[in-house]
Amino acid sequence: MKVLIVGATGTIGRAVAAELGRRHAVIAVGRSSGDIRMDMTDAGSIRAAFQKVGRVDAVVCTAGHVKFAPLEQMQAADFDIGLRDKLMGQVNLVLIGRESVSDGGSFTLTTGVLDSDPIRGGASASMVNGAVNAFVMAAAIEMPRGLRINAVSPGLITESAEALASYFRGFETVPAARAALAYSKSVEGAQTGRVYRVS
Repeated sequence: MKVLIVGATGTIGRAVAAELGRRHAVIAVGRSSGDIRMDMTDAGSIRAAFQKVGRVDAVVCTAGHVKFAPLEQMQAADFDIGLRDKLMGQVNLVLIGRESVSDGGSFTLTTGVLDSDPIRGGASASMVNGAVNAFVMAAAIEMPRGLRINAVSPGLITESAEALASYFRGFETVPAARAALAYSKSVEGAQTGRVYRVS
């Protein structure tokens, strides 16, 4: 298969690229590095990336930014960061990319443990992750041409744990390579409308 991985140079993205790259042709996409450049917050940039790549069999997104801060400090503009990037960035990947994905191909989006296990300072992440999960479940029943769509909701990634420790006290960690298996299950499996939780 020809697999487009958005966020392929990030911690999870590298692990997913390594896992899927053993069996498939991987195209790495990033905001500032990779085979193709893409800004997920810009529909024109997403469209241009798909035009460069042409037909693909699967799209995986491991990218997306949100703002972490105490709720009392959050303003509407702070929530807009996650809404424009991690939520609508991934939704637009599907809306724009669906015409570039082969019949029976797939989209795999990324949420995270805060969709069901919130923390202080993580209201934006919890909201966005929950919205992406709901979008995946709803979109699955309407995807054309046998296209599939799933999400992966990983726990705190071991390789990122030190940098995020102050937010995630008491959380068990998940190695990126183990999280990557859920993306493989989504891309290479047959299920749709699923949220694969890796904890």
